[in-house]
Amino acid sequence: MATQVKGLLERLNNGETIVVAEGYLFLFERRGLLKAGAFVPEVILEYPELVRQQYWEFAHAGSDVVVAFTYYAHREKMRLIGREQDLEKMNRTALKLAREVADETGTLMAGNICNTTLYKPDDPTCETKIMEIFREQIVWAVEEGADYILSETCGDIGEALLSVKAIKEYGSGLPAVVTISVYQNTIEGVPATLDNVKLSNAIKMLEDAGADVIGLNCARGPETTLSIMHIVKENCKKPLACVPVPYRTTDDKPNMQLLTDSKTGERLFPDNLDCALCTRADIYEFGKRCKEMGIGYVGVCCGNSPHYTRALAESVGHRPPASKYSKDMSQHFMLGDDTSLNKRYTSDVKQLITIE
Repeated sequence: MATQVKGLLERLNNGETIVVAEGYLFLFERRGLLKAGAFVPEVILEYPELVRQQYWEFAHAGSDVVVAFTYYAHREKMRLIGREQDLEKMNRTALKLAREVADETGTLMAGNICNTTLYKPDDPTCETKIMEIFREQIVWAVEEGADYILSETCGDIGEALLSVKAIKEYGSGLPAVVTISVYQNTIEGVPATLDNVKLSNAIKMLEDAGADVIGLNCARGPETTLSIMHIVKENCKKPLACVPVPYRTTDDKPNMQLLTDSKTGERLFPDNLDCALCTRADIYEFGKRCKEMGIGYVGVCCGNSPHYTRALAESVGHRPPASKYSKDMSQHFMLGDDTSLNKRYTSDVKQLITIE
């Protein structure tokens, strides 16, 4: 029988930090198992054992949550690639595997809904289709044992509010974690959603709608996400969430879609972002800053990998199983200080790689 795990809100309200590994889309794209563009997670049906393994690797690295890999596994994306008939099977497979790994590793399991790509601020008729997309994924998540529902990456506050409404209507009382994406859009010089609502107002609207945990995810890297998290904090009394992408975004290029190659000037998104990746030290520093700001729900989104999750977990004082293999240079043949090492390397040869 699975060990009873404390609930998300109980832990957050007790001052604990919850580390959450996201970013499955980019990870499987890098492994040659998911096509950039439509970004539909067909790997769930084609190689479910690898999805299960990735769930385990993130938990091993320190994720306190197994987020079911149902991002972009919704009806509109499945229609786009001609696989609507596989919709329920894809979702239930991802959810069942996530529940299994969560039970094995003593972690929480989150159902996952996201931007549908259908939202039009000036067309209320889109809302019915969007609500149905959210409804079916939420119902499946509830039936497969999710501990909470994560709504992520909506750039329009209108769509994010629909997601909260759907979780409240169909989520059987499960907590709603809502993280929105903020791009370079501004109103009067301050960050705004894609449907032109100031971030400060958007956060208040999410809280009023009943979201239980509120914050930002995706699009922006650690620096440019943290630079606007104070707006979230100032306008929200609920637990805060911060889940950036692991890229070195800047003030003039605040989201990953704007990053360019310093050699060619070409756009890096989506498959040439490697040269803009954060270091593990960047992610460690991000985690420390989150803790200082009182942000309890932290993670890494598109571009994530287990080494980042471990760095983040360690930065907030956790020691996951993967910490057993964290760096220890004392026995490195050239840079180590173990007295049993060959002194030719630790003394003479070492000088060849000394950094001035």
